[in-house]
Amino acid sequence: MLAPTAKPPKTFTATRNACKLCTPLGACLAFAGVAGSRTILHGSQGCSTYIRRYMISHFKEPVDIASTSFSESTAVFGGRDNLRLGLDNVTRQYQPQVIGVATTCLAETIGEDVGMYLREIQAECGDIAGGHPPVVHVATPSYRGTHADGFHATVRALVEQLAEPGPRGEQINVFTPMVSPADLRYVKEILADFELPSTVLPDYSDTLDAPTWEEYQLIPHGGTPLRAIRAAGQARASVEFSDVCDPQATAGTFLAEAFAVPQRRLGMPIGVARSDALFDVLQEISGRPLPLKHAHERGRLIDALVDGHKYVFGKRAVVYGEEDLVIGMAAFLSEIGVVPVVCASGGDSGRLSQALSGVTAQAGGKIEVRSGADFAELEEMLPALQPDLLIGNSKGYSIARKLGIPLVRAGFPIHDRIGGARLLHVGYRGAQQLFDRVANALIAAVQDESQVGYMYM
Repeated sequence: MLAPTAKPPKTFTATRNACKLCTPLGACLAFAGVAGSRTILHGSQGCSTYIRRYMISHFKEPVDIASTSFSESTAVFGGRDNLRLGLDNVTRQYQPQVIGVATTCLAETIGEDVGMYLREIQAECGDIAGGHPPVVHVATPSYRGTHADGFHATVRALVEQLAEPGPRGEQINVFTPMVSPADLRYVKEILADFELPSTVLPDYSDTLDAPTWEEYQLIPHGGTPLRAIRAAGQARASVEFSDVCDPQATAGTFLAEAFAVPQRRLGMPIGVARSDALFDVLQEISGRPLPLKHAHERGRLIDALVDGHKYVFGKRAVVYGEEDLVIGMAAFLSEIGVVPVVCASGGDSGRLSQALSGVTAQAGGKIEVRSGADFAELEEMLPALQPDLLIGNSKGYSIARKLGIPLVRAGFPIHDRIGGARLLHVGYRGAQQLFDRVANALIAAVQDESQVGYMYM
């Protein structure tokens, strides 16, 4: 059963260590998945520096994010001229195909109307944003939402501001939440195996996980092509993954309302049942049976779950991160017999508890749900719950260390290990890798704590 989500009375009034990142970071990640794009943060230089640092540390790739560089006078008199200069500079230096403009807390607090600014610049210069490539803007104040909210808002803005009407095509749109580049490559592989022409948005599988370059590239190769985003309104269907996004505010909903594109909404496909749901939808849309390769992967996964069940059954886990990731991970843990005793997220959509109730019924035990979570609060409550492991990003390492339990790293950001961009979470293949990592972390913990040690399970 799920425990009440009411939080205990606080002895403090400030967030001490939020279980989330800033909203424009999600926007920068989404814009990085558009071919030929460059992002401008409308605000202070510190915001772009902070976000570059986080993304570079996780992806181990160069990341350029421009800034309109607010100063004290800009904060008083407004940033219209800074925005115009930023658009000019980015266009001249990078020659992008698309420019994404995301606002920061400072710009939003003083009431910057970026849409109005862009219309004024266009009127003055006679073409879109004054001789610049197409400009997509999105409001992303960090005092309203999380990095995941900024990500989804940007995906919606891309189709809302770029998609065009036209004759119905054969392609489908696939809108993913914040997943790894490895996840994106796997999703595209699945779609290709069903012979489904598709537009995956955003697609940073190459732009943020690229081969070694012989020469520095101002804009990395890859990303969702602009023409594909424009054709999103002509797709035969949209498939989007989210349990918690406002159903009226997603990219798929916009396309359904504006262009009558049929919409299919699924949860993040982590684990057997949720991956089954994805493959069922793709079979329905394509009219093709499950490809043998994926049937075999599912069979090997089930065999592995049987082989390793005795090592994971009844263990207690704490899961934290983006809401969609937490829900998918909790569903997976429930399948393998692990009890997710705490499910926490910095997100506060109001839908986390209900979504978890639908996927953790078979887990048994009492599950604490924490929306708008703070790592400081988690650190105070977890010792009494005696979890066996934590699952989430690197920001939970200090708690795992204090508790003396393993941390299985998943989601974003992974700062203290190599390979965050190559972690698989979704589909049968992702569930296989997750199970191996969870089981091995638990086995290693027992092995390391043994007084004599052993070399055979």
